Amino acid sequence: MKRAALGYGVNVEVGEVLLSGTNYREKPSSMTQSMKFLITGGAGYIGSHTTLVLLRAGFDVVVLDNLCNASSESLKRVAQMAGRAPIFVEGDIRDRVLLDQLLAQHPVQAVLHFAGLKAVGESVTQPLLYYSNNVEGTVTLCKAMEAAGVFTLVFSSSATVYGDPVTVPITEDQPVGQTINPYGRSKLIAEQVLGDLAASDPRWRVALLRYFNPVGAHETGQIGEDPRGIPNNLLPYIARVAMGKLPELVVFGYDYPTVDGTGVRDYIHVMDLAEGHLAALSALKAKKSRVGVQVWNLGTGQGYSVLQILRAFEAASGRTVPYRLAPRRAGDVAISYANSAKAALELGWTAKRDLSTMMREAWRWQIMNPDGYQTGES
Repeated sequence: MKRAALGYGVNVEVGEVLLSGTNYREKPSSMTQSMKFLITGGAGYIGSHTTLVLLRAGFDVVVLDNLCNASSESLKRVAQMAGRAPIFVEGDIRDRVLLDQLLAQHPVQAVLHFAGLKAVGESVTQPLLYYSNNVEGTVTLCKAMEAAGVFTLVFSSSATVYGDPVTVPITEDQPVGQTINPYGRSKLIAEQVLGDLAASDPRWRVALLRYFNPVGAHETGQIGEDPRGIPNNLLPYIARVAMGKLPELVVFGYDYPTVDGTGVRDYIHVMDLAEGHLAALSALKAKKSRVGVQVWNLGTGQGYSVLQILRAFEAASGRTVPYRLAPRRAGDVAISYANSAKAALELGWTAKRDLSTMMREAWRWQIMNPDGYQTGES
């Protein structure tokens, strides 16, 4: 069995390639096999799946992650699945000295920036933490990129920048700025910083990917969503209730103007999302002239209520999930789902995996990893 280095002397066993389905080894024509990319937050939920997609497409990957809400075990599994390992550096995007050293040691052609805090409720109680990590971190990263001569960036943004949407489905030309929680504002400010930066220097090429509610896991059950402590997102919370690790699901808001009174969101499979990042990266690298900032929604175009998600998960898992209705939560909107026609037209990307697939693969991840990545850690 071959061995692959996982940065700083950590080694992982690389066995048979487990990934099936889409052939990620087919590289986009605008990019070459010798390219290397930096993924900030690459050990996290979306970052680890994107790392896998890029490795299997033939690219080299450097991951920077402070592991505040992630585990290096995810990258060991990614290495096993891809047949080769990313380079892993443990550190914070606000550490300019570290960033300069990393970019000097590992010249990269582009950065995919996932290293952001993302819990709406937590952002309401700890706003300074969110502005420090999500805004200050983005500024520090861009300074280091500029100094290293790297000007291509794919930014992990959010549909929360739209606030309470004027109409649904949400298109990219809808107004932003009416955000109703610090998380959304931190993402919006970061977007504005990137827009100003691209306007000031024609070398910058930036993709703002506004996505909705990532769910699911890789089909093998090897990598998935593993939040620390009590989950802030709906599906991992439901999964833990189904496993008996939490007593019940608390549904915040039962009097919204929706099909059953609970909030409606656009849920997208994490692998569809990961593939969207590769498509956006390819589009940026393909441009021959100044492109500045490009904005794409990544969603399914279909909204589901909290109770509809709960019922779909029960059907996939065969387990009953007890729940309790509670008043609305500060910072939530009633309905949010995407119009992703622009991404389909310009990136050739659409979400392919349906709701039952999302639920089934989320449950597979949960039962295979009852304690998350700790299941596989010594």
